[in-house]
Amino acid sequence: MNTTTKLDLIMLVPGKDERETFEGLFSSRRESLGIRAICHQILVHPRRDPGCFNEAPDILQPFQNRARYSLIVLDHEGSGQENRSVKEVAADLKGRMEKSGWLRRTEVLVLQPELENWVWSDSPEVDQTIGWQGRNPPLRQWLLNQGHWQPGSTKPCRPKECLQAALWEVRMKRSSAIYRQLANTVGLSRCQDKSFLAFRKTVRKWFPATEE
Repeated sequence: MNTTTKLDLIMLVPGKDERETFEGLFSSRRESLGIRAICHQILVHPRRDPGCFNEAPDILQPFQNRARYSLIVLDHEGSGQENRSVKEVAADLKGRMEKSGWLRRTEVLVLQPELENWVWSDSPEVDQTIGWQGRNPPLRQWLLNQGHWQPGSTKPCRPKECLQAALWEVRMKRSSAIYRQLANTVGLSRCQDKSFLAFRKTVRKWFPATEE
């Protein structure tokens, strides 16, 4: 992308999995999100979650005149801020972003505990994407049997480990491409994760499908 191209959105994320997830959402799920097509760029921080939290204002400063909005995404777990609440972490970083020049043009998504929490909806596409379709027992039952999912819970407490265990069981190599495929196919209406709902609300406000 040309370094002078005007952007609707600049994003900073902690890894390739997050980048591929959001690329999938912006490229093929705009109708489900309720947004228009946008010109965006997604940066991956080499120091992952702590880098996003500590260095976002400096890294995104060059984009202040190029991009209308900025969005920073990081996992709560592994951020170095686990002793603080998700709201406190988000408010801290958003405050620093606004002071650096992004006033009313920035948001922070702190995923708790991590991105994989978005994956575990009851959509059948999850089973298909990770190679579990047609297997017995069904994926959720297998995770329960293995102790990865607690009875009565709507989400696993260790979503990343759940995904890794399921992929290992079907001998599928873990890759960022899986995250993009999940973003392309899993029904978004079934995802009730708070951070996902906050993301959808934010992009609908910034980039409505029909400009007023």
